[in-house]
Amino acid sequence: MQGTNRRVMVNGIGLNVVVAGQGPPVMLVHGFPDCHDVWRHQISALVAAGYQVIAPDTRGCGDSDAPPGSRNYRIDLLVGDLLAVLDQLGIARVRLAGHDWGAAIAWHLCAHYPERVDRYMALSVGHPAAYASASLEQKLKGWYVVFIQLRGIAEWVARLRNWRPFRAFVAFDDEAPRCIERLSRPGRLTAGFNYYRANVGLFFKRDWPPVRVPVMGVYGSRDRFLAESQMVESRRYVEADWRYERVEGANHWLQLTAPERVNALMLEFMR
Repeated sequence: MQGTNRRVMVNGIGLNVVVAGQGPPVMLVHGFPDCHDVWRHQISALVAAGYQVIAPDTRGCGDSDAPPGSRNYRIDLLVGDLLAVLDQLGIARVRLAGHDWGAAIAWHLCAHYPERVDRYMALSVGHPAAYASASLEQKLKGWYVVFIQLRGIAEWVARLRNWRPFRAFVAFDDEAPRCIERLSRPGRLTAGFNYYRANVGLFFKRDWPPVRVPVMGVYGSRDRFLAESQMVESRRYVEADWRYERVEGANHWLQLTAPERVNALMLEFMR
């Protein structure tokens, strides 16, 4: 994976940001329980295609600072961090891609700061209003959101028997060791869970401004955490060009389990 790690001070904390390549800027925003490394196949492909890639470790993740307290992980702060990174790099407008929590943060950024986004590629997670209005299937798949609200208990259960419950939950043997290594550092598992605790209201809020930038929604057919409907129905909340792509055989981490397909879609869309 190409690029250099930069320490960027934003909103009173230090973020680790990978910057790679030259050309039109593309920001890649990871989710839980990941860091910028989840984009390793996409960073190299984008750089080779002539883009500059900005891939931050969001607060509490990777090598970025992890401030204590769930209040420090509110969605407005997470969005503010991304805007501050762009400001420090002198980038007025960016092509954007987000996965999992990174997708949720990016949807919020697009809705409230459309002037900063050229176009947006959402992986796995659809528009927050589509998620909140989704079917019973989504509510059943999202059971873990409620469980994570059990402070302390959720952390204890996740770590039992050498992280066995966490491994079973992720169900991605190739990637779980990387995640566990990161989350084993002091305070890191709680920081990740704080995304869910600080923003639990987002899972039920349906009153959102429309998104007025072009959006591509991409969903993996084997996603065990998200229903396809919450991505498909996101079209109702986009008042610009909308495109939907289903990646057959890919799990929740479709950028890792179907990198060639995701890269092809990303390069086509970013052009």
